[in-house]
Amino acid sequence: MQRFLPWVILPVLAICPLAFGQDAPTAPDPAALTEAAETAAGDAVPINAGNTAFMLIASALVLLMTPGLAFFYGGLVRRKNVLSVLMQCMMCMCLMTVLWVVIGYSLAFGPTNAGFIGGLDHMFLKGVGTEAYGDTAIPHVLFMAFQGMFAIITPALILGAYAERMKFGGFCVFSAAWLLIVYCPICHWVWGYNGEDGFFNLLGDNALDFAGGTVVHINAGIAALVATFVLGRRQGYPTRISPPHNLPFAVLGAGLLWFGWFGFNAGSALGAGASAANAFVTTHVAAATAGLTWSVIDWIYNGKPTVLGMITGAVGGLVAITPACGFVSPMGAIGVGFGAGILAYFAVAFVKEKFGYDDSLDVFGVHGVAGIWGAIAAGIWAVKEIGGTAGLLEGNAAQVGIQFKAIIYTLVYSGIVSFVLLKLVDLTVGIKASDQHERIGLDLTEHAETAYTLVD
Repeated sequence: MQRFLPWVILPVLAICPLAFGQDAPTAPDPAALTEAAETAAGDAVPINAGNTAFMLIASALVLLMTPGLAFFYGGLVRRKNVLSVLMQCMMCMCLMTVLWVVIGYSLAFGPTNAGFIGGLDHMFLKGVGTEAYGDTAIPHVLFMAFQGMFAIITPALILGAYAERMKFGGFCVFSAAWLLIVYCPICHWVWGYNGEDGFFNLLGDNALDFAGGTVVHINAGIAALVATFVLGRRQGYPTRISPPHNLPFAVLGAGLLWFGWFGFNAGSALGAGASAANAFVTTHVAAATAGLTWSVIDWIYNGKPTVLGMITGAVGGLVAITPACGFVSPMGAIGVGFGAGILAYFAVAFVKEKFGYDDSLDVFGVHGVAGIWGAIAAGIWAVKEIGGTAGLLEGNAAQVGIQFKAIIYTLVYSGIVSFVLLKLVDLTVGIKASDQHERIGLDLTEHAETAYTLVD
């Protein structure tokens, strides 16, 4: 069935602009233009050039994270599967972008009365132009693009769990469906339309998630765990699985992720100001603390600190600080990073072995576990003077309960729906590569290419 997918995709791409394009332009009414200009001058929020420039850079940094993730994941798999991982990440950049501008943005950020998911008001970017987004001073179309970068990398995170064993066609169908049916609703729950009508907001539970701890990391982490059980283990796991084939690639990828994460977190302030500066600093401090923590634990338990351990710990710290970066102080970020290093290490080194699931690149152990910890930590270390909400250490114990509730809602919804989607895709397109293809490697069997040659 996979061979027919391109013949479905191409006609849809060709027809969409024709069937749903803008209405034909008509001659403007001078009086109407004058009235519209006067209204805009009196009511519209003016675009701030500095904030716009900052958000353009932040958007580009977040996009850079997906190629960074490709190198991070690509270095960790076996050499016969590195291109398949790179291809999947690049496909996310292309496929998720098209889905996002056509319908995803509307589902995630369009107005709704139910709070569960946005409507179709912004389908095909209707009403998304150069006007300011809400009360921000950046163009609406730029806000859409910034959020689109999050929509690209979140499905890409999941692929690390089933790396080296999923068919490319099944990956495309599952990732597209997951974006629209899982990511977009949860995005709307947390951030809503202009931050006002999301599910959590309507319940009166203003869960703290500055840059996507629940939306991105917990969401992707639980979907990854479910995928490991649906697809099963790789052949020979765990005794006959080769170590990472190219650790320098993985270090390069981790460095690009760390660099891009400043756009991810600081950019979520939606402007160049004090909040962005705090998010920038706390992001760096937490990542450094978690990388250091993991290395020390490695040194104690294994006798030597490892490069793989340090970069994995640093990524765990980046994950954990994501929901908290705009609410905690740099000293609080040390606590967030320290906890992330310990908990993610325990999940990867002990929990996975205990339960025997084959999470190829530890997506659940790093993104899921560190994401859950980060959401809880936001409720512990939140400082009212910084983010407007007090946490447990400032006497607001109820915030921790609100954080737990947001975590549970995300885990249950994403876990169940991801399981159903995987089963449906398996029944229709198929998701697991054959034993023969897995032995040969997905680079050759799925893409007819190889990353390396044995001779010049």
